[in-house]
Amino acid sequence: MWSQLGGTLPAPLFLFLAGISFALVTDKLRQKGIPAGQIARTTIRRGAEIFGLGLLFRLQEYLIAWGWAPWSDLLRVDILNTIGLSMMLMGVVCWIVLLLSRSRARFALGMTACGVGIVIPLLTPLLWTTWRPRWLPWPLESYIDGVHNLGEPQSWLFPIFPWAAFAFIGLALGLLLLSDGARKLGATTFVLAGGGGVALIYLARWLDAFPHQFYARYDFWHTSPNFFFIRVGMLLVILALTYVWCRWGLGQWGFSPLIQLGQTSLLVYWVHIELVYGRFSILPKRAVDIRTASFGLLAIFLSMVLLSILRTRLKGRGAEALAWFYRPAKAS
Repeated sequence: MWSQLGGTLPAPLFLFLAGISFALVTDKLRQKGIPAGQIARTTIRRGAEIFGLGLLFRLQEYLIAWGWAPWSDLLRVDILNTIGLSMMLMGVVCWIVLLLSRSRARFALGMTACGVGIVIPLLTPLLWTTWRPRWLPWPLESYIDGVHNLGEPQSWLFPIFPWAAFAFIGLALGLLLLSDGARKLGATTFVLAGGGGVALIYLARWLDAFPHQFYARYDFWHTSPNFFFIRVGMLLVILALTYVWCRWGLGQWGFSPLIQLGQTSLLVYWVHIELVYGRFSILPKRAVDIRTASFGLLAIFLSMVLLSILRTRLKGRGAEALAWFYRPAKAS
């Protein structure tokens, strides 16, 4: 079970970190005295850019797979699409809360984000079954339940329900970490977050053990709120371990591969997808043994670190690189 849970964490991590980053940006803008409407426009515009990049990525994948990929792949709900939509939704929520809450805006926004992050997974089983919006065209319904054009919700897609909830939980946690109380507690805040994550994992497992669930159709691995909260607990534990790593562990070294990858995360995501899943996959697309899979993981990690370093070294130096490439040959 735990190995399967670990395999489902990359997408929640992307969304969770997007929510934390959103909290940092909005709180900084709010501290500068920028009006709520302008903060909303800035964040919604950024979310729209990410959403547009998601559509562009789908177009790229369709063109690479030209000849055998169905046209419906252009409308597949992928993780970049959901990150962009989640950011736009958080921008709308932020705008409403900041307009209504003049005092203690950070607390009000954090509590609202936490509430939205809880409600979304609670509604997911219903929106995937009895409350399915079948009246919508499938490209729009797919953003709610991942139905695509296949008639039934698909577990390999990333609809708003439940995936956007990870972003809202990240937003709530990010605002909590920025609060005065959390700053005073320092490292204790992350210890409490890690302990809370462990407690949440065991609480969700205890609830899952009940013979009768609230929902008529209970699907633990795809729509269960218990599965969602287990992954949230794991994200909190990872957050605490990351703090320990950066404060007292190898993160104190001069170079951190994970920080480097984080600085160019969009580029790394864009390229690695094609090398892992696409036509240029470095490993066979069927089952491989542990040794081969480990070699592939190491190769992808090292190549993405090198790509990230190259990107940061060349950032802002495109004109110099072009000038060097097109420099005139010297006469002999």
